[in-house]
Amino acid sequence: MTETRKGQAPSKLNRDEFRIVFSRSFEDPKFEKIADSLVHVEQIAWENYRDSHKAPLTTPAGEGFKNPEYELSIEWKNTRDRLLLAEDKQKEPTTQSRILLINGSARNDGTCPGEISKTFRLVNIAKEIFEKEGMEVDVLDLSLLTSDYDRHIHPCKGCVSTAMPLCHWPCSCYPNHSLRQTNDWMNEIYEKWVAAHGVIIFTPIYWYQTPSVLKLMIDRMVCADGGNPDPTATHGKKADEAKAIEMQGWNYPKHLAGRAYGVVVHGDVAGIEMTRRGLTDWLDWMGLIDSGSKSKLDRFIGYYEPYSSSHEALDADTTFQEEVRNVSRSVATAVMELRAGKLSNPGNSLRQPRPK
Repeated sequence: MTETRKGQAPSKLNRDEFRIVFSRSFEDPKFEKIADSLVHVEQIAWENYRDSHKAPLTTPAGEGFKNPEYELSIEWKNTRDRLLLAEDKQKEPTTQSRILLINGSARNDGTCPGEISKTFRLVNIAKEIFEKEGMEVDVLDLSLLTSDYDRHIHPCKGCVSTAMPLCHWPCSCYPNHSLRQTNDWMNEIYEKWVAAHGVIIFTPIYWYQTPSVLKLMIDRMVCADGGNPDPTATHGKKADEAKAIEMQGWNYPKHLAGRAYGVVVHGDVAGIEMTRRGLTDWLDWMGLIDSGSKSKLDRFIGYYEPYSSSHEALDADTTFQEEVRNVSRSVATAVMELRAGKLSNPGNSLRQPRPK
């Protein structure tokens, strides 16, 4: 049996420290009129924190789980049930083809930048192509993390690195009410991925990398690649039990395999090629299928020109706009051929000698 290593996490806040941290969210003088009420709210929050009260609303797992009587978070179980329905619909051959377009830019005109992103414009160019093909389009605009009230993608906690079966599909790390880690957007995002027949990621370059809003989602997708669909098998987050299961043999199920993908990366100075390669390698690893050479695009917009005129640079670059349309056409063709059983996926049936 492998050892579970301990000793990194700091001690919990004491009562006075907790009060200071809690109060930071209510420094606006307008809250003074309900100060007495906040004292009571803070007391309950403290008790939840002290007692590690992660999931206040639970229900027995029920049929289909290893331990049917184990209490699961109602929020998690509802998400899991929606994913099962979405998967069934996605596999139904008579349903309308569905495309997920992901805007990976953090910028929009509803927050500090005061202007829409070029990435959002590229998404809309692609959307027109799919709609002309009669396909259903779902736009996931990750910039809403910077402009919507209390919308979050909480960070991945790295359960998979302790043991793959500890990483549940979908993620069960959230909500964690004891730490006020709630309103996790990933519950909806997982469903969008499962429902899609094709996915295109559009992203700008931020400091040679993808923007943090996109990276947050990418990290939280780890449970789609090998994640455990049965949290009762590990009694929630019991590390020793998860390690034992993995050491006995784990099949690392790829929950999103078989969907077509495309990638559009743009920048103004550097970083586009390595970011495009990183994204396509990630999607390949999860078992998604690339839609041909024209579905993987990286280009500069306004190379070494001022930021303030970058939208005008995109207006003028009609060639790049057409290349984006070709990415969409390639993915549309791949989706149609996949669903008709005409697109070959060489090596898909081969046994993986190093599953992980």
